[in-house]
Amino acid sequence: MLTLLFSWNMDSPCDFFFLDLPLATFKQGAYSLKAREFFCAEPFKGEGCPSKEKNLFITFVLGGPGSGKGTQCAKIVENFGYTHLSAGELLRQEIASNSEDGAMILDTIKEGKIVPSEVTVKLIQKEMESCDNGKFLIDGFPRNEENRIAFEQIIGAEPNIVLFFDCPEEEMIERVLNRNEGRVDDNIDTIRKRLKVFAASHHPVIEYYLKKGKLYKIDAIGTEDEIFERVRPVFAACEGAQ
Repeated sequence: MLTLLFSWNMDSPCDFFFLDLPLATFKQGAYSLKAREFFCAEPFKGEGCPSKEKNLFITFVLGGPGSGKGTQCAKIVENFGYTHLSAGELLRQEIASNSEDGAMILDTIKEGKIVPSEVTVKLIQKEMESCDNGKFLIDGFPRNEENRIAFEQIIGAEPNIVLFFDCPEEEMIERVLNRNEGRVDDNIDTIRKRLKVFAASHHPVIEYYLKKGKLYKIDAIGTEDEIFERVRPVFAACEGAQ
């Protein structure tokens, strides 16, 4: 059964154009999901909502540096047709542009700190609005509760599901040091800072989505194909529910 709830507050124009679509509740083994879709990222300015109205399916992909998020996102894109947005890659592109924000982002990353939420969300928003596909993997975001809240306020949407790649710290350090990508943050001191920040900042986000029944914890130890076989049932079930 499909239920739609529209909420439109004309006293505060397009605070939301809100679609709550519990399209399905399904179970596959230990998996269950309630999907909700809505999108209106910009203020209402007269006729309709100027942002693209899409049937969105948003997946947040969480895990520490070296947990394998990017590798698994590539496999999800190949098998299920999602658009992959890497928060880290968008930040690196902004650094390469030599913009004022780029210089600030570079200094922040070198210190192992988290880039201001609004900066990252605006970069994500720009990519989402330029894409015709409504199925998104947002990789490496949100990194803390401030990120999470900023995404909901600026984008006007919540994730349908959240993947968390659970990987031991020493394994992540070894993977990052061995990937040889030449990234400014791929050195032992910065990695340890990043992992410390990750452990402290991600826990509330993970707990939040766990309580909402949206979190899927993936064992990130094994070969790429072994790990993907743990990921596949989540998205296969999502495809069946849409």
